[in-house]
Parts: sequence; C-alpha cells; structure tokens
Amino acid sequence: MKKKGAETMNEGRLILPHDYENKLDYVSTEIAIKYVKDLFERRLAYHLNLMRVSAPLFVRKDSGLNDNLNGVERPVTFDIRDIEGDVEIVHSLAKWKRMALKRYGFEVNKGIYTDMNAIRRDEIVDNLHSVYVDQWDWEKIISAENRTLEHLQETVKKIMKALKETEQQLCKVFENLEPFIKEEITFITSQELEDQYPHLTPKEREYEFTKAHGSACIMQIGDKLKSGIPHDGRAPDYDDWALNGDILIYYPVIDQAVEISSMGIRVDSMSLLSQLEKSGCMDRIALPFHKALLAGELPLTMGGGIGQSRICLLLLNKAHIGEVQAGAWPTPMIEKCRTHNIILL
Repeated sequence: MKKKGAETMNEGRLILPHDYENKLDYVSTEIAIKYVKDLFERRLAYHLNLMRVSAPLFVRKDSGLNDNLNGVERPVTFDIRDIEGDVEIVHSLAKWKRMALKRYGFEVNKGIYTDMNAIRRDEIVDNLHSVYVDQWDWEKIISAENRTLEHLQETVKKIMKALKETEQQLCKVFENLEPFIKEEITFITSQELEDQYPHLTPKEREYEFTKAHGSACIMQIGDKLKSGIPHDGRAPDYDDWALNGDILIYYPVIDQAVEISSMGIRVDSMSLLSQLEKSGCMDRIALPFHKALLAGELPLTMGGGIGQSRICLLLLNKAHIGEVQAGAWPTPMIEKCRTHNIILL
C-alpha cells in the first residue's frame, strides 16, 4: 500500500517523445480545445441523428445504472442528506442512456448525446489516461434488423467521417497543426487479431495492427478467445460482446495506438442472460434496469463513448492528455514532462 503523502509515477508508462514541439501556446490551446469540441459534437450529431440532453454526474448505487467497466474499478461513493442509500459517481452512462431513450419517447434511428464526466479513481495515469474522464456519450434506438456487425461498421464509418471533417476544419484555422487521421478504417475481430498475432499481448496486437492500417476497429470484445482469455474486459450488461468494437487511431507523436471510442450494439434479453451467466453476475437480474430489459420494456439501442480529451490530444498534436485537460498529476510526472517541453495543465 502506498504511504500516505507519497506520490509515485509509473516510469514505464510515461512516454516522452524526443524533440517534442508544442505547436500551440496556452491561449491558443484553450481556443482550439473549444473549437474542436464544438465542431466535432455538431458533426457527430448530424451524422448519427442525435440531439443533446443533460445527464447525471451520479446515480443511486442500488439502481444498477452505473457501469462496472472491466469489473475491478471502484466507483466514488458518497451519501446525500435527503436520499436513503449511497450514490455513485458514474463510470459511464451506457445503461442510463437506454433508460432515457425510453423515458423521452424517441423513435427508431434517432438518439441522444451528452457530456459525460466521471471519476475513475483506480486509473493509472499516463499520456492517455487520467482520473477525470470527459467524453461524448451517445445512444440511439435501432431496429431488430440492425443488430448486426454490418450496422456497427456503418456507424463507425460515420464517426470517422465526423472526426476527419473536424480535423480538416481545425487545420484551416490553426495552420501549424498537421493532419494525420486516416478516415478509411480497417475492421477486424478480436479473434482474428489473436490469430494474426498469437504470441503478442492484446495491447501489442492492437498496436501492430493499428500502426499498419492507420485507423482500426477491433470488434467482438468481452468473450473468451480460443486462448481462453478475453481480448479485454467488458461489463456483461451493456454491450453485446458479439456486436461491439473499439476505434483506435495510430498516433505518431507518441507512437501509440490510441483508443478514442468504445461502442457497440447493446444487449437484448438473450445476450444479457448469457453474458451475466458467463460473468457470474446473475444476481444483477434483480436490479431495476435488468428487470426492465428482461421484461422487454426497454428499446433496442446502440451507443458508445468518445473521449473528448483524447480527440483534442490527437487533433492538437499534443503528447500528454494533461496538455488539454486540467487535472491532478503526480509531482514526478509534472516535473519530468516539463523537462521535455510538455506542460501539464
């Protein structure tokens, strides 16, 4: 256990690019961040037929609405004077959004997006990870016929189009920024990826494949592969593990495959029961969200989250997420970054 007051930094996870050039000063960076966020969310809403709504920062612990992500992250929990029981800071809004679509009475092929802010207290901070999470969370109603990989891929291509349009406009305004996003994206399942790189770890596979193709979507994440190990952990009660995917961009500034979005077609009653059983989480069927889903009271949906600070990191050609997001960083990391012209906010 870390001693109280001690600050540590995982040296192996911090990337300090050689001869890093910060292309925007502080004021220009703040202006560019606002420009990117405003433009991208408009393009995303246009391509996916979404409208903006307000969303909660915290939910009741006993509601079953919070997401347990990979199953090990601890939510920030606290009590409120006039509410019985604890509430939790959200990890994501996947289940809340589905409930909201029913409550708001949306039709098929229409949806919502929101600014999702979260605290992930167990995150190991580095160039791409922070304790504070900011992303565009979106969700839309789909038909039963569209619960397919083909529809997932069509949606991914629309997100990439919105991203490329944003980059093109940004570079016209800030001419010293360099465009690099490859709009054409290559799709591969997690099993195909393991077959292609059997001796590499999942993250190493993602890096090799994404670097080779520029932009990649790794599909079908959560279930065990032939090796007996899942490509990555996924909560059993929001994405259908056979119909989800992660969007990754190869980023030359830090030589990394950067995940900008985790998304998918959501579970129906059959896939929910199957995934809960595989995960040993059948006790969740007693929670309000799960009861409603199993009773057929919730619409079929797809959705995901798109990292706001990660998008800004990429399009502004930055080396560390702390250059586009004010937060708390270990003192050794702040000092180390400063010596390499990386100024954390």
